[in-house]
Order: sequence, then C-alpha cells, then structure tokens
Amino acid sequence: QVQLVESGGGLVQPGGSLRLSCAASGSIFSINAMGWYRQAPGKQRELVAAITSGGSTNYADSVKGRFTIARDHAKNTVYLQMISLKPEDTAVYYCNAHLRLGLGVPPTNYWGQGIQVTVSS
Repeated sequence: QVQLVESGGGLVQPGGSLRLSCAASGSIFSINAMGWYRQAPGKQRELVAAITSGGSTNYADSVKGRFTIARDHAKNTVYLQMISLKPEDTAVYYCNAHLRLGLGVPPTNYWGQGIQVTVSS
C-alpha cells in the first residue's frame, strides 16, 4: 500500500515560518504530481500548492509570494516552505500525491493524515 507521512506542523507566531514535509512510501511506480491542501474549521478543503513531475508549480492566490513548494524525486518527498505566516493560514494541511502503482495502471489520488498548522500570538 501507499503511505503519505506529513511532518513539520505546529504553532507559530504571525510573521513566522514553517516547513512542511511529506514522504510517500510503498509500492509506487511513478508520481505524476504532489501537492498540499488545507482545511480550516468550517471551510472546504482548498488547494495550497502543487508541483508536477516536470517541476511546474501552481499556487493559491492567497499564498503566492509567501509559500514555496519543492520536490525531491529520489525521496518521493514534497516540501512546503511557508514564510510570513498569517492567522488565516491556520488549518489542517494535507499532502496529496497523484501516482501510479504500476505500468498502465490509471493514476490515483492518495492523501496524508493531515497536520495542524496554527498561526497565533
């Protein structure tokens, strides 16, 4: 099976920084894209940032210029560097991987368990 394990969340003051990591493991043939989503209380889950196997990135408007997504292909790991954090960034952050389990097998989405990021003074 496939597991996505997130780390790096926590409590930070406004203006502070955090770096999230997500490592994918298991019987993975290839990973098309990886990304981060977040869900705040009472709100829908939203895309924060994503990166393709070719290195193309996509960011939510609310985090452009503050968050940077990066990927280590050799480690099947995706990172989210967050700076200038705001209270409105408070949410549970979920790692996502769009991957194949074998040659010719249709890609499937996998999710991490989620990690809390709290921005508060």
